[in-house]
Amino acid sequence: METPAKNTICLWYDNDAEEAARFYAETFPDSAVKGVYRAPGDYPSGQEGDVLTVWFTVMGIPCLGLNGGPAFKHNEAFSFQVATNDQEETDRYWNAIVNNGGEESACGWCKDKWGISWQITPVVLTQAVTSSDPAAAKRAFNAMMEMRKIDVAAIEAALRG
Repeated sequence: METPAKNTICLWYDNDAEEAARFYAETFPDSAVKGVYRAPGDYPSGQEGDVLTVWFTVMGIPCLGLNGGPAFKHNEAFSFQVATNDQEETDRYWNAIVNNGGEESACGWCKDKWGISWQITPVVLTQAVTSSDPAAAKRAFNAMMEMRKIDVAAIEAALRG
């Protein structure tokens, strides 16, 4: 096993951490499954030999998937925010998550089928809502508030007024 990072995000899964890690590795660049480790003994939600942990990266971020059972569920208090360069990249990630058993939410947020929240955020949106022109920032913000998946052209139009 490679030496773990000093700081690793631990994500709790019911019993499908490996499936989630493989989906992330196939979907996002700079992502990979680094190791799948089996329980050396029985534990509250599994048995010796079951997959207990999965070491993986998501866009360079080290993560540990823990098959801890159904006791805890993910919520929007944690999310991965993915900066996208254009509509094509935004659509690719959004559609991969939503079309794989996930669900849409508002303002560029969606949730994968394991309950992890994702913010698929075009760079133009971040730049727009932090614009030094308060009126342009407000128009872009108001446009975003009406969206599910972010529409880059609509954000650009709102910036222009």
